[in-house]
Amino acid sequence: MHPLRHPRNAALVGILFIVIAVVYWAVPYFGGWHVDYAGTTMLLALGVAAAVMAYVLVAGSPNE
Repeated sequence: MHPLRHPRNAALVGILFIVIAVVYWAVPYFGGWHVDYAGTTMLLALGVAAAVMAYVLVAGSPNE
């Protein structure tokens, strides 16, 4: 049995943070307000790190 019952859920957490980062950037950009690039970058980094971690957990676990 796979250690993660639903490994795609772990990857969805990373993708969710990437989507939040895009929204966090797009709303002020298209609204004409000040864009917080540091916050956007940190959210993107968090999303990529979580998605890579989910991939490593799934790829490195046995398929028993």
